[in-house]
Amino acid sequence: MYAIIESGGKQYKAEQGRWLDLELLYAEEGSTVQFPVLMVVDGDKTTTGQPRLESAAVTGKVLREEVKGKKLISFKFRAKKGYQRKVGHRQKYTRVMIEEISLG
Repeated sequence: MYAIIESGGKQYKAEQGRWLDLELLYAEEGSTVQFPVLMVVDGDKTTTGQPRLESAAVTGKVLREEVKGKKLISFKFRAKKGYQRKVGHRQKYTRVMIEEISLG
């Protein structure tokens, strides 16, 4: 059984007992968070919302408040002009353990 949830304007596949790195949530470590559910798949049975399933709930526990992603480099260059700009960026994430998926 898995669910498609929405967090930070993105969609994620959530399975019970697995962790996800989501866009930074302002929640303390050890706290419980709930997510809007878009779709639930249980074997051959698929339930979708329009756009969300109000009866379904996905609950997760915050494992780490802040995790940094890999470094991305943005480099701008103009030939023969002596123009170069190099900027690095590391996105911040929150690591969440999915505890329960319920259809309600």
